[in-house]
Amino acid sequence: MWTTINTLTTRSCKWPFDPALTSLSQQDVARWFLENGLLLNPAKTEAVLFGIKAQRDTIPSASGIDITGTVVPFRDSVKLLGVTLDSVLTMDRLVTEVIRTTQLQLSHTRTAPQQTATDTRRRQDDQMIGHSIMSSRLDYANALLHGTSVYNINRLQVAQNSLVRTVRQAPRSSSATELLHCLPVRQRISYKVAVITYKTRSTSKPAYLANLLQDYRPARTLRSSDRLLLFVPRMVLAFSTKAFSVSAPSVWNSLSYQCRSAELFSSFRRIIKTEPFVIEYSERKQSA
Repeated sequence: MWTTINTLTTRSCKWPFDPALTSLSQQDVARWFLENGLLLNPAKTEAVLFGIKAQRDTIPSASGIDITGTVVPFRDSVKLLGVTLDSVLTMDRLVTEVIRTTQLQLSHTRTAPQQTATDTRRRQDDQMIGHSIMSSRLDYANALLHGTSVYNINRLQVAQNSLVRTVRQAPRSSSATELLHCLPVRQRISYKVAVITYKTRSTSKPAYLANLLQDYRPARTLRSSDRLLLFVPRMVLAFSTKAFSVSAPSVWNSLSYQCRSAELFSSFRRIIKTEPFVIEYSERKQSA
């Protein structure tokens, strides 16, 4: 069950939280469960209020939501589909868990017996192991990390570098981008957001995401009118910039026109994967 209150554009810390609204939503969910032969279990139900600290402080800590006569108290974090979401959406706990599971997988890789193979075969196996761990650990639901702190991004980047060096048995000075030709963590997050945005714009599905995207239409005719841009809503709180309605247009508008105008998804993926590599390598050459 998900109940949202649109307070993203307000400067006030007052939170119009209405327990009656939550109760009505809960009743609708309970009715749907009963109609489909299911039953809500309060013992396995978790509740959380997302918002800035000043907003959440206005809600009594002992309050909660009523689930079939049982009050479920609000928690500081919940886990949904393997993703830990804290009430302030700092994603600190999620990053900590991702790093912990990645290090655990690395320890298993270090203790695995080394089999004799040719250099080419060993290199292919190392790349397969590295990409599989990155896609299952570091890349899982990483679009939620857009807008997180630089500290969390750096922690994930260290974990990615350690992963690549371990599977390739490379020295500490080696770069993960050069060893496995993989994008840095920040670009991987932007890539995931851009892919979701492209699919949503091209198919208008899912509807709950498509309704959050609006084409940019200036009041008067400008050169940017036909650049396939998206409208970026203005937000007052930094907390609000993490919303998909803000992060998706921001990432989309930062892409090149050639990338935004790609008609096929395969073309879009090829362009969006190439551009960050060019930028990354050019920055490295300039800093060298």
